[in-house]
Amino acid sequence: MDPTIRKFRLRLLAWLHRSRSGPISFVKKFHYKDVKRATDGFQRIIYSSSHGAAYKARFEGGEVALVKEARAFDEEKDSFYREVQFLGRLHHRHLLALRGFSTGNKRLLVFDNIENGSLKEHFNDPLRTPLNWKARLQIAVGVAAALEYLLLFSNPPVYHISISSSNIILDENFTAKLTDVGLLSSVGTYVKMPHSSCTEECMGQECGNIIFQLGVLILELVTGQSSEQGGTDLIQWVQGSRLSSSIHMMIDPDLGNNYDSGELKKLLSVARLCLKSKNNPKFPIPQVFRYLQKKVDIPCD
Repeated sequence: MDPTIRKFRLRLLAWLHRSRSGPISFVKKFHYKDVKRATDGFQRIIYSSSHGAAYKARFEGGEVALVKEARAFDEEKDSFYREVQFLGRLHHRHLLALRGFSTGNKRLLVFDNIENGSLKEHFNDPLRTPLNWKARLQIAVGVAAALEYLLLFSNPPVYHISISSSNIILDENFTAKLTDVGLLSSVGTYVKMPHSSCTEECMGQECGNIIFQLGVLILELVTGQSSEQGGTDLIQWVQGSRLSSSIHMMIDPDLGNNYDSGELKKLLSVARLCLKSKNNPKFPIPQVFRYLQKKVDIPCD
């Protein structure tokens, strides 16, 4: 067994021995009418997916939050409350913390403040200060750290994870926060997999897809382009044989020359490895995370 994999497996077993779940944070039940008012009648859409839309909410006291629909639970009240309890146990710097929930015509999850908006907004809004190179590296490593936590240290592991510039939120310090995670699969059923699958056996489609999404995110950070606007072109470019000679044409113009070319090449090599993992992953997320840290020399949070 690979020494790195063995180390992570031992860490996982030790953690499971200590506790089967984290402490549940206090979650508040919000009045549905208050949430509806705070989102301007559910008009302040941040992003939308097959699982529901996410909205920016500003409550009367001035508090700003992200409110996310949970469409998969529209007919499953008990499952919705289990999801609330589970999300309340997740604690990581790079996950948006659950603040509460609300029920009415929609089942809603209310998360922490989102004052700096989404990563996509920073790419597309010319009035926002462009993200510098260090911030982009920290976002990549931070998201990988969150994935390690969700797959290795969450009990049960989380396999429903969506990663894109639309659903990565930046806090006041530009720390990246994943927002679209949960226990449900894409078809609205709970995913049950053995805990060991997060380590040496994490070679299935779920893990491969997560690693692939991380690779696409890295391309977004390098180019400043949303994968929703040309993901196929980005992937073809990084997998192409002329990558080295075309880097200068693809890098985000907002960066100018303010980046480390050595770090850039290493970051793109990580992206290429991730993109090759969609259908046949060769390594688990913890290994990707440590490799990414080493390549770009950004410390763990």
